[in-house]
Amino acid sequence: MDGVKAAKRRKITDKSVPNALAQLPEFAEDSQMYQGLLEMEKKLDWTMSRKKVEVQDALGRNPTTTRTLRLFLSHTVSGQLWQTGEAGAEGVNFETGQGIPAWSLKVEGRLLELPNQRARDRVPPRKFSTLIKRMIIELDRDPTLYPDGNVVEWPRGPTIQQPLDGFTVRRTGDQPTKVRLIIYLEQTPEQYKVAPDLGNILGIKEESRIGIIQAMWNYIKIHGLQDKTDRRRIRADDYLRPIFGGEGIMFHQLPELVNRYLMPPDPVVIHYSINPAQVPPERPSAWDIEVKMEDTSLKNRIMVTVQSSKDSMADLTKLDDEIALLSQSLHNSHTKRQFLQSFAKDPANFIQTWLASQSRDLESVLGSGPSEGATIRAEELRRSDFFRLPWVEEAVAVHEGMRLASRGMQ
Repeated sequence: MDGVKAAKRRKITDKSVPNALAQLPEFAEDSQMYQGLLEMEKKLDWTMSRKKVEVQDALGRNPTTTRTLRLFLSHTVSGQLWQTGEAGAEGVNFETGQGIPAWSLKVEGRLLELPNQRARDRVPPRKFSTLIKRMIIELDRDPTLYPDGNVVEWPRGPTIQQPLDGFTVRRTGDQPTKVRLIIYLEQTPEQYKVAPDLGNILGIKEESRIGIIQAMWNYIKIHGLQDKTDRRRIRADDYLRPIFGGEGIMFHQLPELVNRYLMPPDPVVIHYSINPAQVPPERPSAWDIEVKMEDTSLKNRIMVTVQSSKDSMADLTKLDDEIALLSQSLHNSHTKRQFLQSFAKDPANFIQTWLASQSRDLESVLGSGPSEGATIRAEELRRSDFFRLPWVEEAVAVHEGMRLASRGMQ
């Protein structure tokens, strides 16, 4: 039964036209066009398979893009002498902090929208805190007056934190303060600074690990440093000899070699000045920072394309099955046509040939014939008297008895 079910599930994939039918003058032109379509279909199938692999590979690698992070710095002041006047000192409450001169520094950031982006491709922008690993704010103030709180650090914790659009730092004081802002960016893929020894050779200062290895491999290919005899070996030129520490290395040692020359990237450093004695600027100061991150828009478009391609593939598979069935029907019709044409040309000879063929098939089914010792002759099989002989009934009885006995043992 398993074999029958497997046969029923087997799909008909042959879509060719019978050669004898294709050579007929009345079908020659159509069959030639059909063969041309089959060849074109093979090329399209190969191209589609290759593109499918490329799309799956792109989804596995997470497409990346470079976006612009705009950073805003601003400050406000309160309780300053120019705000309260000479009578301001009388209204100071040291318990609640009301009336004490103070200022607040606000750090905000947002991603700039891509130009000419369709509305349906837009995704909610990431919060500022998700784009940085760590931020340090250093305040250059007189330590005798303000001994504490001159360094503020925000590290991203291992636990899930609420995304923020910005940070605010409030301090008391009325003296001019210089602010040094240090930001460590969160980038995808992870970026590394290349040591000058290797960076000067490859012409890159900062890149991802995969990008640096790819640049190294491109340098090897351009300068023909791959050994012609042993393709696994990389020969060193005058520039790479100090890097390799010898005349050459094996190909699988490249990632380990590159890792030795990778360092954490330099942070973004921004300087800002706060003068509480003056009116704060109406508009915040802004800086643009390039950040490499996952291209969610492109990934969503690829996912939509993959989903639509699945639906299209289902339709194509259905059409292929229909074409295969029609081709099989054409084969069957061609066989019937040959059968009837042979019978029409010489009925008597055709019947004799057909009977001989059926006799050979019957001998093959019964497991007897010339190759098996000829236990039953073809002439005897044609006579019904052969099956009325006395031994036939006994043989049938013995056979049935053995069959019933075997069933009883089971």
